[in-house]
Amino acid sequence: MILKAFKEKSNQKYVNKLLAARKAAVNNNKVKTIAVLLNAKEYDDFETFKAFFKALNLTSPKHKIIAFTTDDRLDHNQWDTYYSPKDFGWKGKINNTDLQDFIDETYDVLISYYKEETLQLNLITAASKANLKVGLSRNDERLYDLIINVKPKEIQIFKREFKKYLNILNKL
Repeated sequence: MILKAFKEKSNQKYVNKLLAARKAAVNNNKVKTIAVLLNAKEYDDFETFKAFFKALNLTSPKHKIIAFTTDDRLDHNQWDTYYSPKDFGWKGKINNTDLQDFIDETYDVLISYYKEETLQLNLITAASKANLKVGLSRNDERLYDLIINVKPKEIQIFKREFKKYLNILNKL
């Protein structure tokens, strides 16, 4: 139990270090690739996002949707990827090569679609190489370039606002 607290503290220090060194450098390029990071406890409908990308005429095969779950025993029948706390080590170390590849990939937009404050989700968001980071949570505003403050179940409102802001930023 004490080791778990020390591990969380070391990971939180790593997140703070990443955020302190972060320089927001949003460019004027059009959006081609989008990554979505979900908390499976709050929202886990992958197909909604896939249909939304298609509606925006974003058809890149490089789109990626992943979810975080605290329950390792869940039998997920979807082909997309799920991660759990066991995939994270000390000082921000990622113990899963697929998750590390997700972090290292340069996406045009990362949508962090979760409201509940979770250290592992914040770590992935902070470490991501995405150009534009969009989130729902106002808990740590340093994580995002754009915050759309809606509940995860309000997907229709999020989609409308996301599209509106991409148009305003001339990204579509």
